[in-house]
Amino acid sequence: MENPSLTGGTKNERKIEMICDNIAVSKEGRLVFAGCDTVDLAHKYGTPLYLLDENKIREKCRIYKEAFKKHFGEGSKPLYASKANCFKRIYEIMTEEDMGIDVVSSGEIYTALKAGYDISKAYFHSNNKTDEDISYAIENGIGYFVADNIEEVKAVDREAAKRGIRQKLLLRLSPGIDPHTYEAISTGEVDSKFGTAIETGQAEEITLLTLDMPNVELVGFHCHIGSQVFAEDVFERAAVVMLEFIADMKKKHDYTALQLDLGGGYGVRYTESDPVLDIDQKVGEVAAAVKEACNRLGIEMPEIHMEPGRGIIADAGMTLYTVGTVKKITGYKNYVSIDGGMPDNPRYALYKSSYTCLAANKMNEEADFKCSVVGRCCESGDIIQENVLLPGSMRRGDIVSVCTTGAYNYSMASNYNRLPRPPIVMLRNGESYVTVKRESLEDLCRNDI
Repeated sequence: MENPSLTGGTKNERKIEMICDNIAVSKEGRLVFAGCDTVDLAHKYGTPLYLLDENKIREKCRIYKEAFKKHFGEGSKPLYASKANCFKRIYEIMTEEDMGIDVVSSGEIYTALKAGYDISKAYFHSNNKTDEDISYAIENGIGYFVADNIEEVKAVDREAAKRGIRQKLLLRLSPGIDPHTYEAISTGEVDSKFGTAIETGQAEEITLLTLDMPNVELVGFHCHIGSQVFAEDVFERAAVVMLEFIADMKKKHDYTALQLDLGGGYGVRYTESDPVLDIDQKVGEVAAAVKEACNRLGIEMPEIHMEPGRGIIADAGMTLYTVGTVKKITGYKNYVSIDGGMPDNPRYALYKSSYTCLAANKMNEEADFKCSVVGRCCESGDIIQENVLLPGSMRRGDIVSVCTTGAYNYSMASNYNRLPRPPIVMLRNGESYVTVKRESLEDLCRNDI
């Protein structure tokens, strides 16, 4: 499929301040996403409904790619973090946009292969790859492993030896950086299940052991400090720590790291309080810190990678729901119940994540009704968002939109309460098409015996 134009939209829109530039309001007071009337989409495809803006995904890929080429030069590149949202069509888009990817399971590798993605461009993460994972990845030509610990390095070495190859590999290290983000998604501190700590001396130890392995080729190092990062200098600080370690390994052991993967990506806007980031500027700031450190340390700049997942796909997503009940508890609070919930979006239950919720069919009405938007599951914690302002006329059959749901919604979805998972409908140039089918009731019993 050829790359579509990155333009789209409809003339029947009025400009209104929204958290993302692919959201608008029609003259009839309906929410418009990626040039499509969301109420029409809800009626056509049913709810709950995941929407993804293909043009926005491509736009973000190009922004990251161009920033890396401009500031780091040829070779350095962004890798799409598959765990953010993984299905066949996304890998087709990554192929068309010439994006690298990272994967964290055999399932993600299988999906990429089914989509025709060149898996030699892929980096295989996770802190506990099974022997089966390692064998499957090597058998299918995985490009790189990102090894978390020495047991994994030894397992990769054994599997590579069986096939008479040298497998390329990076070591994941812990730089000891606090990204000031959700504790549950902070991954770069010393006390973490991820990576090998530099501070304790164990990073040097695993480096030397890996260099002695006959069937693996150590091409560099990786770190991941966390997700949803807005802090001004987090990636810069991590890069300097990692480059100092690289310089130390060069000086003490004459080992030259060819690649440095800084992991993660920048934060996105879930609410109006989240800042708007200029990705080109932010990547340029990291590049300046990297170049300064390399000059100071007297080393050549390695190939630099970063792993935006949320940054590529989050604001390309929106989820639509249908209101079932509106409950007003006099003197206490109000509830608007929807036909989805934590099975299709568990992030509030997990992290108390913030979202922007809108009444898609009543955008011209004043939002003066304070309520909790809650799901249909038999769990008191089945909440999409607290303290939401919606119109006071909300009733059964209205359409609620939750913005910025492209990342970690479908990929974390479950069948809790035996609910089928929603479909994914892709939007492109004002048109729509199904890319993941809605699960049926029959699908729920497909593996039952």
